[in-house]
Amino acid sequence: MKRAAIGVALLLFSQGCKDAPSANTPGSTETRLEAGPGNGQEITVLHTMPEGAVVPDGTVWIPGGVFRQGAVGHDPMAMAHEKPAHWVAVDGFFMDTTEVTNAQFSKFVSETGYITVAEREIDWEELKKQLPEGTPKPHDSILQPGSLTFKKAKQTVPNLYDFSQWWQWTIGANWKQPHGPCSNIRGKENYPVVHIAYEDALAYCEWAGRRLPTEAEWELAARGRNVEKIHFWGDEVSKLREYANTWEGEFPVTNQKADGYELLAPVGTFKANGNGLYDIAGNVWEWTGDWYNTNYYKDLPARNDTLVNPGGAEVPFTSGNPYARERVIKGGSFLCSASYCASYRVSARMGTSLDSSMEHLGFRTVRDAE
Repeated sequence: MKRAAIGVALLLFSQGCKDAPSANTPGSTETRLEAGPGNGQEITVLHTMPEGAVVPDGTVWIPGGVFRQGAVGHDPMAMAHEKPAHWVAVDGFFMDTTEVTNAQFSKFVSETGYITVAEREIDWEELKKQLPEGTPKPHDSILQPGSLTFKKAKQTVPNLYDFSQWWQWTIGANWKQPHGPCSNIRGKENYPVVHIAYEDALAYCEWAGRRLPTEAEWELAARGRNVEKIHFWGDEVSKLREYANTWEGEFPVTNQKADGYELLAPVGTFKANGNGLYDIAGNVWEWTGDWYNTNYYKDLPARNDTLVNPGGAEVPFTSGNPYARERVIKGGSFLCSASYCASYRVSARMGTSLDSSMEHLGFRTVRDAE
């Protein structure tokens, strides 16, 4: 349950609670921590897993705490929408140790008969509401179910803002056929499920008795106790290949596969973070439940006050596209490169439209402590 109490104290979560019981051992559940530098605000968070709680299959307990969400000051790759960092307090929760896999999603579909957005017929009347007025209707041969798939460029790309140089609309691409009609997921049961739209992720969560994490929850879980660092393992980008499946080489022309993979990797292939979470950086982007708003961080009304269990922006807004209604995705993917976005950084964030499904987009779920 979400709750907070206001008072006076001084103890930063980043310094740890040395006398507290292990986060995955039932015991005293609440920890009182000050939020922010000298703002006189005391926060009571659910830190330790409640006594009698049962750990859901495939999850780990994420201890609650107070931390600064957003870009750290020494991150040279930080983007404007990751700033300024701000204090948040988040109650503990359970989180999947890996991204949802093809095997798990297959079981969901088998039991429910669910059809993903990428598999459904396209409704032009609904689609055009998201486009500028007067946009002509494409030919029916193009308005077919499908999804976005990645394609390598044959030569150096001078303009990395033109996504069409490496993304293509592939009719017939979906979670079962990730590269189009001639592909399948046989032998890839332990790979993350992809081509998942927001609606698809919500449907799976409802079936599984879970939900999507908020952006603040996701970042708390990703950082663990390693706060004020660029990556979940520290500041050393040289260790990237040990912890994340990313693009190494000239993007999007040549992937040197120094980490062993060119595209997707099985979940759990790389080292876990301090909370026991795998692929929290790289492999596939992960949906959160928050609206994406370009100005959300900078427009927070009182940055010295701690936000308690924040749910993100109240309204969506994407600068440069007034028609967009996007949710925040986190973690980066196998396409993230230092020469492009370096979105394997913990604070990295991006907005994606609700009906978008792509070859590098999946999700993981969370559950509240009862």
